[in-house]
Amino acid sequence: MLQTLLPRPDDLICPAGDIFDADVVHSQIKEALQAAGNDAGAQRNALTGILATQLKTGRKAISEALKMHPLAARPVVRSYCWLTDCILLTTLDYVTRHLHPNPNPTEAEHIAVYAVGGYGRGEMAPQSDVDLLFLVPYKVTPWVESVIESTLYILWDLRLKVGHSCRSTKECLRLAESDFTIRTALLEKRFLFGDVDLAETMRARLREELFTGTEREFIEAKLEEREARHEKQGGQRYMVEPNVKESKGGLRDLQSLYWIAKYLYRVDDIAELVALGLFTEEEFDTFTRAENFLWAARCHLHLLTNRPSEQLNFDLQVEVADRMGYLDIAGRRAVEHFMQDYFRHATSVGDLTRIFLTKLEATHAKSQPILQRLLTRKRRLKPGYAEVHGRIAIADPDTFLQDRLNLLRLFEEGLRTGLLIHPDAMRLVTANLHLIDDELRNDAQAQKLFLDLLLKHGNPERALRRMNELGVLSAFIPEFELIVAMMQFNMYHHYTVDEHTIQCISNLAQIERHELIEELPIASSILDDGVNRRILYVALLLHDIGKGRQEDHSILGAKITRKVAPRLGLKPAEVDTAEWLVRYHLLMSDMAQKRDIADPRTVRDFAKAVQTKERLDLLCVLTVCDIRGVGPNTWNNWKATLLRSLYAQTRRALEGGLEALNREQRGSDAKRNLREALKDWDAKNLKVETARHYPPYWQGLHVTAHIIFARLLRDLKPNSVGMDLAIDEDRDATRACFALADHPGIFSRLAGALALVGANVVDARTYTSKDGYATAVFWIQDADGHPYEAERLPRLSQMINKTLKGEVVARDAMQSRDKIKKRERAFRVPTHITFDNEGSEIYTLIEVDTRDRPGLLYDLTRTLANNNVYINSAVIATYGEQVVDTFYVKDMFGLKFYSESKQKALEKKLRDAIMQGAERAQA
Repeated sequence: MLQTLLPRPDDLICPAGDIFDADVVHSQIKEALQAAGNDAGAQRNALTGILATQLKTGRKAISEALKMHPLAARPVVRSYCWLTDCILLTTLDYVTRHLHPNPNPTEAEHIAVYAVGGYGRGEMAPQSDVDLLFLVPYKVTPWVESVIESTLYILWDLRLKVGHSCRSTKECLRLAESDFTIRTALLEKRFLFGDVDLAETMRARLREELFTGTEREFIEAKLEEREARHEKQGGQRYMVEPNVKESKGGLRDLQSLYWIAKYLYRVDDIAELVALGLFTEEEFDTFTRAENFLWAARCHLHLLTNRPSEQLNFDLQVEVADRMGYLDIAGRRAVEHFMQDYFRHATSVGDLTRIFLTKLEATHAKSQPILQRLLTRKRRLKPGYAEVHGRIAIADPDTFLQDRLNLLRLFEEGLRTGLLIHPDAMRLVTANLHLIDDELRNDAQAQKLFLDLLLKHGNPERALRRMNELGVLSAFIPEFELIVAMMQFNMYHHYTVDEHTIQCISNLAQIERHELIEELPIASSILDDGVNRRILYVALLLHDIGKGRQEDHSILGAKITRKVAPRLGLKPAEVDTAEWLVRYHLLMSDMAQKRDIADPRTVRDFAKAVQTKERLDLLCVLTVCDIRGVGPNTWNNWKATLLRSLYAQTRRALEGGLEALNREQRGSDAKRNLREALKDWDAKNLKVETARHYPPYWQGLHVTAHIIFARLLRDLKPNSVGMDLAIDEDRDATRACFALADHPGIFSRLAGALALVGANVVDARTYTSKDGYATAVFWIQDADGHPYEAERLPRLSQMINKTLKGEVVARDAMQSRDKIKKRERAFRVPTHITFDNEGSEIYTLIEVDTRDRPGLLYDLTRTLANNNVYINSAVIATYGEQVVDTFYVKDMFGLKFYSESKQKALEKKLRDAIMQGAERAQA
């Protein structure tokens, strides 16, 4: 009977009867079958209706219970699995007893039904697939085929996602011999229904003929799968939009441990590994907590999206954090606290995997890493250490702990020898972190050891990453603890704050190893010429240590540096410089990306702030490492060009005096360069060209642009637009030059035309000539941050022409294109608008810091044009979803905006334009 098939477990998230009331269902089915008589179609429809209602009821009960207990992951996955068991067993009971009864089956007319995959493990998320194996003795008979077909049709009618296979034991063995996915499915199969003898034969043959003697082969295959999976997911545990299932430190890594343990030790529960000595009780608790957290996040993801979604996209992170009970605390958003917990659990998964795999090496079940096997020469280790399976082990733990400095020496030995650290040694360190106290932190030897880890061996990131994962880094520098696994909830930073810091230091070490000479010639030459490496490494280590608080992280970081740098062994003068670097670590980046560095005032102000060549050199290298450490594609030729130009000009100013930054001299040099480039022009045309432009035109553009505009203006016909589109490889952008008759709002119309073709403006200049022409140059990129390919330029040119001629009205056409993607809508970017009359001698700088979107620049420039604001240039700096647009402007009389009332009125109109545009983009 049905009731005997469905025992009620007691480990569900809510009462079993709320999920599937077997007595009620049995009664309903009995009545429905009697009413349907012998009509098989009516019977099946009735059964499907009853089960669909119960499936919906059960799912609702589970999801409502999860809302009440948002972290109760294990009971939830067990509940979904039990509900699926009930639906499936009820279906099979009906199919075999009523639809296709077979009281006297032949030897071939037997069947055993297994759950495989996650369903086989008894773990199901709300949208998990139902994976089934139908096992037959020899081949598929008509009766078996009918049973399988009818069962599947009912399950499909219930809208379950069913994966299935039908095989004999012989076929299973043959296929699993070469296909490790099939072998894994067979490993975690769970018998559900049918012939018990057939199932037992299968179990015995699998163990005897397939599993036994192939343990190493299986383990190596699973580890190769793991490496490939990690590589596909970015190869990095701290990616800010992780895949809960597949990413490094995700559920699949824990499942891999289960598969290997089950294959090798024949365990049915990972808890059995404690008794086998592979995990300690504490490590198993860590495993359980990580598994529970990841499963909870996955279940909430499935319920939010109503599909098998595994990727924690930005918008979903906010919703999952809310469902799991996280709150905004201490100036940080709930989602940031949630993701910090996520990354800490992901780190724990990595630690457990490392411990487990090393234990396998010790039993020779797993091969040593290939690199270790190739390196046959034994290293000479310092006293107290031993090499075990290619890793540094501690010879005598008691002796090791007698000198607390050994907690740091272990990592130095790892760098010195190039060996990995044995997990048992890591365990010992983690268990004794309490020995790292204030006395040790202030010990001169300890300080030297730590600095040597940064300075001496050429690859400090290896030691820092391991020290961070084990808690040693935050024990030695307690101020570091807050930023461990801290996520910055934005699209700009690809890593957590601690990992970003380590990436920055890795970049610095690469430059020192001469690996980036072609890519970073300035930074490489600075280090070759010699700088204070102690200051540079310490400043880079601490530059973001103030993040996560309400205070400006640069200011707070400088205060922390004042306390921490002496503890790391820096002398008073070095501490001063390190503190300055941390306080102003964004200065060079901001000046290069948010200001017009063609304006001598920009360079002069930066030079005054830096004051010395030593600071300039240190800040330049730190800035390069900081930007490169943000993410894989953040550094590009555009940023490199800006920083190199700012560095070169500032260095000349510091060495030759600030008076060298002379506007007039720049203008004279620019005209001379143009004459040399246009030697084929007659004197009259050259004179017209050099006389028609005001000084800012000559000072703000390179001779390449001057040549283009000279030719465009010479050939320009009345009421037409001269246009030149070309790829500027030095800046990773397409340069778009326009020449046309000047009229109010020209900058805005050009910005609108470019927005309509999907171009991102990264820099722009516009100038009015004395004889009434406008010359404008925009540097643009496509949606992926690359220059437009040559074949796309004609279409780009065509659309721009249509917009400028009025055939397409930018304001109307923008309505459907100015949209923010769903995954990006969760970000909060407050709007800040500032007016600066000191940053330029002849312009007011209006800096708009707000949420980026496709039509923003057009909205801002149209608002300025409508208020009789003349825009000379715009500098656009984009940081993920945030953008800083800086406009160099004058009023209609050619004056700066000194009046506070005018500033406030203009600010209000800009804010209104931003708000209205944002509402349109969110619609």
